[in-house]
Amino acid sequence: MSVLALALSTALTPAAPVEAAPVRRATEPLPLERLFDNTAVSDDARPGEADFDGAGASLSARDLTAAGWTPGRTLTVQGARLTWPRREPGEPDNVRAAGQSVRVTGHGDALAFLTTATEGTEVTGAGTVSYTDGTASSYRLTAPDWRTGPLATEAVALPHLNSPDGQLAEKARLYVVTVPLVRGRRVASVRLPNSPGLHVFAVSVRATTPGWTGSWAAATAGYPQVGPWSDRTLRLVVHTSVGGPRVRLRFDNTFAAAPVRIGSVTVAVQAAGAAARDVPVAVAFRGATGVEVAAGAQVFSDPLDFDVPADSSLLVSFHLPGTVTAAPVHRLARQRSYVSEAGDHTSDVPATAYTAVLTNWPLLTGVDVGGGPGSVVLLGDSITDGEKSTADADRRWPDVLADRLLAQDEVPHYGVLNQGISANRVVTDRYPGEGVSTDTGGVSALHRFDRDVLAQTSARTAVVFQGVNDVRWGATAGEVIAGLREIAGRGHERGLRMLAATILPCEGEARCTAAVDAERVRVNAWIRDARAFDGVLDFDEVVRDPVHPARMLAAYDSGDHLHPGDAGLAALAGAVDLKLL
Repeated sequence: MSVLALALSTALTPAAPVEAAPVRRATEPLPLERLFDNTAVSDDARPGEADFDGAGASLSARDLTAAGWTPGRTLTVQGARLTWPRREPGEPDNVRAAGQSVRVTGHGDALAFLTTATEGTEVTGAGTVSYTDGTASSYRLTAPDWRTGPLATEAVALPHLNSPDGQLAEKARLYVVTVPLVRGRRVASVRLPNSPGLHVFAVSVRATTPGWTGSWAAATAGYPQVGPWSDRTLRLVVHTSVGGPRVRLRFDNTFAAAPVRIGSVTVAVQAAGAAARDVPVAVAFRGATGVEVAAGAQVFSDPLDFDVPADSSLLVSFHLPGTVTAAPVHRLARQRSYVSEAGDHTSDVPATAYTAVLTNWPLLTGVDVGGGPGSVVLLGDSITDGEKSTADADRRWPDVLADRLLAQDEVPHYGVLNQGISANRVVTDRYPGEGVSTDTGGVSALHRFDRDVLAQTSARTAVVFQGVNDVRWGATAGEVIAGLREIAGRGHERGLRMLAATILPCEGEARCTAAVDAERVRVNAWIRDARAFDGVLDFDEVVRDPVHPARMLAAYDSGDHLHPGDAGLAALAGAVDLKLL
């Protein structure tokens, strides 16, 4: 009897942007910068030259420059390329949304807004996207407030506000918010909401990435102290799922308050430890050797002709020429990486210069390969992250699933992207989303869903396997269910196939009381029966003791009664019906 419950494909039609009839606009769309009617940025010495919120407060030009957000600079956030206005302090630099028609073009999966609100609370409004074929779709845009909005979802937080009475030590927040588009249609223009408290600095189409498949990924879990590293080379070991004839790398400066400079970067196939099989190959960024990553932004390397083997370990080496004392990291790598002695050792073949071991993945968040059918994204907690799996052995259940896909020809060889974060929850942030912190449990699945799932390269299917940490720390089944329902809906809006996995039993672990188990059982019943997802992976049934269903089967238990060991993780991956993906 199968352990997987498959929801009928006709039971749930993925949500999509609401289409309207063909439209004719009397007003010709204009580039956004020609519509700027508000001034948000002031020189610190002349705060009166801007009035962002109607009360004389404004953003600090000095703080923006310190974050790397300089006039005219194009930044990539959540996969979308957005240009910070090319305006000097005191000049109009944003639009108060009042139904303006904006010229925006391109194909993609989402429309991205660089935005914030100035009403003291979030502001929501409805707008319209017009396509070149004469059709249109509607959208709803919600912008958090620039002074009170959540830090967990901000693109960048600035340390001060300028005011007529002097500078205030209060954080100002800017956000990148995306809304779905009708796939396959070319955008011609966008009509902004009629919500003047909502400010738009930039808008663009987040382009899809044909010709690329995500092969490896790691989710940023926090922003802890590191090193410090000064004139050091980091050589990170990452394991591919699928291979291809080209490669590109992604670096993220998520949660940061300042830019980070990455010097030369190389990629190589691992021989053993920090030693490369062949001479590492240099990676470029828009033709340059290195790159500066602005606070809160990300960068993709140029495509590189490099034969990436499937199911293999790569060495991604990058030199940090300055001093780095804190960095965005994925803490639980379950894989040893390496730090060099002083100098640029990105091109070294032997391991001689790599004298220190690193057990997390800083800055690097993705490896894409050319070609392929797209990727499956696994959104999870420590069980997906590989806690209690054998280190340096690639025995996380996502790794075993990737091996299964490569070994068969019934379905395409999808890339598998592990977006698990140890200690992560569905509805509650562990890491607050800003500042140096010892907590690396990440922001909630709800708050990281766009960055860690929707914006991932060639994502086609998402598996959500979370909730045990929520109920263990006091969340009700209803709260978890509401979060899972929202995640399913947001994925369907973007055209993703959405799967859910049931929560594993954990009796015997200190926090897994009978009351917690009752909440877990309620969540699992909803996952199985509600048909909010396109399919269900019944992982609870896979590992539970049939005689004592609140407890994990001893053969699968790592010993802490919460995390499966290697055998249990293999059982999870082995139970997945690949046709569901």
